[in-house]
This record gives sequence, structure tokens and C-alpha cells, in this order.
Amino acid sequence: MREIAIIGIGQTPVEEQWDKSLREIAGGAVFSALQDAGMEQVDGLFVGNMLSGILSQQENLGALTTDWVGLRNIEAFKVEAACGSGGSALRMAIMAVASGELESAVALGVEKMSETKGVDTTAALATAADADYEGAMGLSFVAINALVMQRYMHQYHWRHTDFAPFSINAHRNAMSNPYARLRESIDIKDYHKARMICSPINLLDASPTGDGAAAVVIVSADRFKRSGNGKPLVTIVGSASATDTLAVHDRKDPTWLDAAYRSTHQAYAQAGVSPEEIDFFELHDAFSIMSVLSLEATGFVERGQGPRLGLDGEIGLSGRIPITTRGGLKARGHPVGATGLYQVVEVVQQLRGEAGETQVANARVGMAQNIGGSGATIITHILRNQN
Repeated sequence: MREIAIIGIGQTPVEEQWDKSLREIAGGAVFSALQDAGMEQVDGLFVGNMLSGILSQQENLGALTTDWVGLRNIEAFKVEAACGSGGSALRMAIMAVASGELESAVALGVEKMSETKGVDTTAALATAADADYEGAMGLSFVAINALVMQRYMHQYHWRHTDFAPFSINAHRNAMSNPYARLRESIDIKDYHKARMICSPINLLDASPTGDGAAAVVIVSADRFKRSGNGKPLVTIVGSASATDTLAVHDRKDPTWLDAAYRSTHQAYAQAGVSPEEIDFFELHDAFSIMSVLSLEATGFVERGQGPRLGLDGEIGLSGRIPITTRGGLKARGHPVGATGLYQVVEVVQQLRGEAGETQVANARVGMAQNIGGSGATIITHILRNQN
């Protein structure tokens, strides 16, 4: 399998884009990525999306996007893995180019969520859970995560306030990200005053949805070395995906992300690195409890001690394992099918030294992890600056 380089990145702001259609939002990210790569043509396009058929009554996003951006006749299709669709689209693109089947590809994540009623959007998001045993019982996605958080707090004796540093850190980092939806700082008082959504999850434990798209252009690393584009060589040195039970109640321990453990350790083995060698981690903080569970499953802290990293200041930009360096899902926003590609774009920004005020010093190796459902599908990518 060939080594893969990311040579172009593009993204749109996460916001309520009332004046733009799904295809226009997607096109904005693709055009930006191609321009950044200095390319006009690729061999394939893989679109990560979860909700287009339900909320926009539009499927066949591969043809929709290639038609709109002028890439007609190439291979293109949609990849769906709930909130993990973006990371899955990148994984499909990697396998196509690494195998030699394609020479270049765009991995795109796009979602448009603002034009439907809140109740309809909530119901659509619930399709990421088990329709027979969770959805049919009236469990929303927030409710499922609230149950997991309740169990975690009971099992490991943490207080709700112990999760506040994760939200505060994300908002602090989003302040300098022009693509972030919530560019405003919060403090512990704001966290305590936040409206409860589903106990113990309050408004500041949860990420906002929105409209947005992010994209990357990939080629073989050998091709990049021959042509170059004046930018640092960022390669994908680890790529893995794993699954767990769809319903949380079917797991041996609902407070453990087994798919995160499996995909991360596969990616570590591919990259030849350990957790100590990861300079920063763009984790899937759809809810603050997911930050904690991800840090534990990926080996950055022992089981049951995830909140300690936040309380001890280890997740900040100069901490032991910086997370959500551009705001994360919590403050950048969570346009679900696009989130995985936003994460990867942000990892590339860090490795290129383009993260501005939130630049992690001497960043050489970064990791992104995208979660579909309540941990049912988890995709992990490790990237390295090779210069």
C-alpha cells in the first residue's frame, strides 16, 4: 500500500447557512481544497454525510457534488456512518489511492441541518442509535449520552462540575478560529448556570449543530515529493476503523469505548507510535462525557480518571495532550457528517504551522478520532509532518 499525503484542505464556516443549498456548501469546501492543492482535477470523490436524505430529501451526493464543482465523469459516492461519516469518507479515499486504484481523491464531509424544525432534526439524529431498542423507547441522542454520563459519574465518583474544563478549553480555543460557530469564551460560572438539557448534560456539555463542509485532497506521498506545492509534507501514517454494538445497553461496560480502543491501537501500530508521541488530539467531543471516554480508550489516562486531565490543565495548548485545539465539536460546531473532515483539516493546519493563536508548539504528530453513534463506529487517523 502506498503512503498517502494530504496536499489540500478546505472548509466553510459552521453556521446557519440559510442562503446556500447543500451542493453550494459542499462545493465551497471542495473548491478551497483543490485551490490549496494547486489542482483542478482528481480521480475520485468520497462524500461523508448522514442526514441529506432525511433533512434535504437529497441522496446521490457523489453525482450531485461532482456535477456542481465541474468534476463530472469521475468515481464518486456517499459514505454514511452516522456522525462518523466524514472520517469514514476519508478512510475510503485512502484505501482507493493507497491501493493504486486511483491516483488522487477528494474526501468531503458535508451537512445541512438548519432548515428543519428542531424536533425533526433531533429525530433524524436519533437514527444513529438502535431504532428498535433505543429509538422506539423515545431515547434521543442526548438522552443516551446522559445515561452514559450518569453511569460514569456514579461508577467513578465524579461530580458534574468536574467536566467543565473540557467545555471551557474548547471555547477558549475557538476564539481565534474564523470557521467556528461559537467564538465566545465561557467560565465555570457560565457552566454552572447553563440550562439543563437532559440531566446531567447541560447546554455547555453539548455541541451545537450547523451547516458546513470540509474537504481534503489526497495523493500518494511519492507524487507529492515529485511535484510539491510549497507546503509541508503531511502524510497519513495511521488509519483504522472499528465497530461496537449499536445499542449502548448491549455493551459489557457502557462507560468504555471499545471501538475507540481498537481503532486507535491499530492506528498506533501502523504509525509506529505510542500515546506519548501524539502531540495533540482532535477528539469527538459531541458531549463532554465523550471527551473523557475517548481520552481513556486511547491510552492518555487510566480508566475512570479522564476528568483529571481537564482539572489538572493537561488538555490545554501547552498541556500534556492538547485537545480540541480549534474549538472541537463543542465550539467549532458539529455538522454531523462533516465533522470528521473538519477534524482532519484542523490536524493539517497544526502540522503545517497554520493554526495561528492556537498553534501547538513543535507539533509533528497529530491524531483525529471521529465517532458514529454512541461509539458504535469509530475511525482514527494519525498524521505526521514529514519535513
